[in-house]
Amino acid sequence: MRLIGLDVGTSGVKGVAISSEGELLATASEGYPLSTPRPGWAEQEPEDWWRAAQACLARLPEGEIGLSGQMHGLVVLGANDRVLRPAILWNDQRTGPQCREIEARVGLERLIELTGNRALPGFTAPKLLWLREHEPETYGRIHQVLLPKDYVRLRLTGESATDAADASGTLLFDVAQRRWSTEVCDALEIPLDWLPPVSESTVAGSAGDQAAAAVGGGVVGPGCVSVVLGTSGVVFAVLPAYAPDEQARVHVFCHAVPGSWHAMGVMLSAAGALGWLRTVVGGEHDAFEAEAGVWPPGVEGLQFAPYLAGERTPHADPDARGAFTGLSLRHDRGALVRATMEGVAFGLRDSLELLRGLGVRATVGRVSGGGARSALWLQIVASALALRLERTESEEGSAFGAALLAGVRAGLFADIEEAVARCVRVRDHIDPVPAWVDRYERGYARYRMLYPALRPLEQHPEVVAEPP
Repeated sequence: MRLIGLDVGTSGVKGVAISSEGELLATASEGYPLSTPRPGWAEQEPEDWWRAAQACLARLPEGEIGLSGQMHGLVVLGANDRVLRPAILWNDQRTGPQCREIEARVGLERLIELTGNRALPGFTAPKLLWLREHEPETYGRIHQVLLPKDYVRLRLTGESATDAADASGTLLFDVAQRRWSTEVCDALEIPLDWLPPVSESTVAGSAGDQAAAAVGGGVVGPGCVSVVLGTSGVVFAVLPAYAPDEQARVHVFCHAVPGSWHAMGVMLSAAGALGWLRTVVGGEHDAFEAEAGVWPPGVEGLQFAPYLAGERTPHADPDARGAFTGLSLRHDRGALVRATMEGVAFGLRDSLELLRGLGVRATVGRVSGGGARSALWLQIVASALALRLERTESEEGSAFGAALLAGVRAGLFADIEEAVARCVRVRDHIDPVPAWVDRYERGYARYRMLYPALRPLEQHPEVVAEPP
């Protein structure tokens, strides 16, 4: 039996075909544009997702299809399943006032208790409130609300459905009870009948992108965590039980494994920070790696705060800003590169520490993303986290996980654990460098002082400037 995984991403659809033993048979991808009609807005046409999915399927063999995709996006449908407006995406930032309204209506403590999260602009619920306020005519025509990959499901099968993992990112879902939250929907005056039926990922054959990627990397039980060095950085772990962080500094969602939950910390600039540096100072990957490798851990006091696009974990501060500190005349391009790698590693450490506070006991990390191609960076991350990192044979991430979910739904595998045991294989591993671990422990303590020191003066009323 062939298994097909489709991942409906922000830049395009990626598709994979695998065998029942996890062998990669074929891949396909098809891109589409991102619309930014105003600063801070991010939208896409759902029809573009469907056209891209069709194009990928045409280049793949037939098989059981599983879905994953970008989370939190708002797709509103009217009569006869007609799209009413472009989808508002996860990275759209227009809904700050609506987030405050949600936390006031539901109560912040109760919202975190029910949904595992606080109201953030990327989530689905604030987008609905924005639509009600700013586009009331469109809002009044809504018959159904879907998430991005579920619109593709609708076009593919005619079925309106979703899974608990993806629904967890709407802020309308009771994550502890794994069902739509009547209490939240009532408080926000959002009709429950707009929301599709929800089931476990193994029944739906689908999951949000991070949960699907975790399945594809074998992160389906305690001990093994996912470390993503993509444009953004993620540390993802299966929780021993539903346990939201009291301050919602990490996201807590239903996992794709039935009856389980996961928590993840998200930093907004990881490999993206190194890409920014390459744009600013020039240079190629190999040169960066060689020049950074000349410098010792700690880079003679040079540190980097990776808050180039604000930050989510642990600060939830869209106004956070990045910085290099401790510069000297000795520091060169390689020093800037190594400091950037170390700053991102410490940002990932922030997330890991919060997960440990929720009961996670990490023994190994499965690492993925573009940054995972750098041997030096992996040594730095492993040493900063004091954690062995492993790379798997498949680099297809969410699409690979979606294919495994399709196999479970079709009965090819008894459960996700069997799918992972048969199909996910470790390619190599990277151990912490013993001489670096203590250096990075001290460096992390210094790193934690950067964020408060970099906040604007008006956020530090205790600081009074001395007259000259």
